[in-house]
This record gives sequence, structure tokens and C-alpha cells, in this order.
Amino acid sequence: MRKYKGWFITFEGIEGCGKTTQAAMLADALKGKGFDVILTREPGGPPVSEAIRKILLDPVYSEMLPETEMLLYMASRSQHTGQIIIPALKEGKIVISDRYYDSTIAYQGAARNLDLSIIETITAFATFNTDPDLTILLDLPVEAGRARIQERMLDRLEQETIGFHQKVRAEYLNLAEKYASRYRVIKAERPMEDVRADILTCVLKLMESDKA
Repeated sequence: MRKYKGWFITFEGIEGCGKTTQAAMLADALKGKGFDVILTREPGGPPVSEAIRKILLDPVYSEMLPETEMLLYMASRSQHTGQIIIPALKEGKIVISDRYYDSTIAYQGAARNLDLSIIETITAFATFNTDPDLTILLDLPVEAGRARIQERMLDRLEQETIGFHQKVRAEYLNLAEKYASRYRVIKAERPMEDVRADILTCVLKLMESDKA
């Protein structure tokens, strides 16, 4: 049974997988069908969280410790969840977030080798025990993702090694298997419109199944 009236949908994946574009396309499609939709992102959302985002992604802070990085993500997430996500869900809106706590498990847990039990404990506190109803994982090889972003200025996380991002991808696939009831894995190495159609179909099916 869902905790709130609204639906909470998150997008996850490696750098360059297309989740920001697909999250926006899903939001537009659902709005076109008459749903009240909030599109947001992590790190980010409200002003406090956006300020933390600037620190987290700025390459100038190359000396940032993994522990500091994880705690900053959690601080941003706490403000984001408490100020934006929970109020919207209580009002019955659909919240679509470009990343949520699974990113911390994949990036800071698997790739940075931080203690997962500590991450899980802080996650529960920072999110007010708020879980997504559906997580869409856009999966593609790391090399393909890097090729998509090579023309832009890379942020601090995007500048990490191929090995780092391979660990991130492997952990996402592990999470998709572990939490199969809320995960949908979408192959992202296909035309954008095909990916969009698959995402919309699985979202609408999930919402219809809740009415049954």
C-alpha cells in the first residue's frame, strides 16, 4: 500500500544515459493526459539543495572526501524531500525526480566504497522514510554514455574514471534485481522515441494496476 496519494517516480542511470531528457518527456506526456506533475532533480530542487548542488558538482573541489560528498548529498536530499517531494505527494501529485537515493548507493556506496549500512541508515533519516513507487533505470554501457557527453563541460562526478562509472552501472543493475518490484530497466541505447514510449507504457500500466 502506498504511503501518499500521489505517485513518486525516480530516474536513475550512469552519466549520459538520457534520464534528464526522458524525465522531462515523461512529465510533459503525463501533463498532456491531465495529471498534476512536479519535475525535479537531485542534487537540487529547492534553493538550499541547489546551492549544495553547486558545491558537489564543481570540479574545483577535487579534494572533497567521499564522506563529505555523501553527507552533502544527504543534506540536499533531506531539504528536497521535506520541502518539495512529500508536500506534493500528499496533495496527490505525480513527482518525477531525476535521481534519488539509489544514486548515493551506486556512486558513494559501490564506487566510493563507503559503508552501505551507514548510507542506508542516513538515507532513512534524510528522506523521512520516503521511497519511490517506481524507479526507471536507463541502462547502457559506460563507453556509450561517455561518448554522449564528451562535447560538454564535465562536472566533478562526470570526470571520474571509466572504472568508477562501471562500478556505478554494476550497482544499478544489482539494485534493479534486488528491488525488482519497483525497478523497471529500460535499454537506453535505442532511439529516443522508443525509450520514451517504453517508459510511458510502464508508468501508465503501473498506475492502472493500482486501480484494480
